[in-house]
Amino acid sequence: MSQAYLDARRRQILDAARRCFVRDGFHATSMQDLLREANLSAGAVYRYFKSKDEIIAAIGFNNVEAFTAAVEEVLQVDDPPPLDETLGRLLAALERLDAEHDHAKITLQAWSEALRSEALAARVEEGWAELTSSLSGLVETYQHRGEISSDVAADDVARLLVGLLHGFVVRQAVLGDGGAEALRNGLRAITPGPRVAAS
Repeated sequence: MSQAYLDARRRQILDAARRCFVRDGFHATSMQDLLREANLSAGAVYRYFKSKDEIIAAIGFNNVEAFTAAVEEVLQVDDPPPLDETLGRLLAALERLDAEHDHAKITLQAWSEALRSEALAARVEEGWAELTSSLSGLVETYQHRGEISSDVAADDVARLLVGLLHGFVVRQAVLGDGGAEALRNGLRAITPGPRVAAS
């Protein structure tokens, strides 16, 4: 069998698992549920994953990577717009992920699963560290431009922004509306405009 076939079959399993997990949650979904959803035999699935826990971990890893990639795509600009506009673009990217893949519900479950899975916890921590580092670089740009006070370490501001993004994901998962416009307006209120950069 070709690698393309193997990759497609693995994707079929993960797509089916994602649908089950969105509908019923990680632990209320049985392997029989997953097999029915994927329309595959147990042998076909176990060829790729030894257990449901392995499937959960793969879904969790994929979600962390998708989240990180969506953020990086927004941040990879030479001259970023004002912070509230950048946040708006980040939230729009997360909304697109959610619309296409029910990203928020899976992410919330993956974060919960990280409490019991050391491997998933390590990947979540790594993803958060990557996100914080990227946002810290963005904050330094705004500080240099005088748009954010330089009195606070860029990493501390970045952690605040990470918290905003995570809060958005939680609200999107639970309520179906992350409140993107309210978050953007709130951020605009606390970063009202150019400041004098610290010398």
